[in-house]
Amino acid sequence: MNNPLELISLFDLPRGHEGTVSSGGLAASDEGSDRELALRLFEIGFVDGERVRVVARGFPGGEPIAVRVGGTIFALRRFEAERVLVAPLRNERTKS
Repeated sequence: MNNPLELISLFDLPRGHEGTVSSGGLAASDEGSDRELALRLFEIGFVDGERVRVVARGFPGGEPIAVRVGGTIFALRRFEAERVLVAPLRNERTKS
């Protein structure tokens, strides 16, 4: 069962998995640079309820991370992806 309170950062969502951007949306502090980043992410589509999918990860370290939001794929750096909170979606089917 999917617990609606189970939130993780977008960076922690495994490749090929989907999630829904949380109502909290972005993990940001009160610093001006964090507010600017939160606004930029919001403007490109990381809004409450939006479905996201991790498409690919760079090597080494898993960054940048390629994420599909709507019909667009964005490349995010680790610190950007860590600011987006998502509720992972559970699929009945599994991929090999």
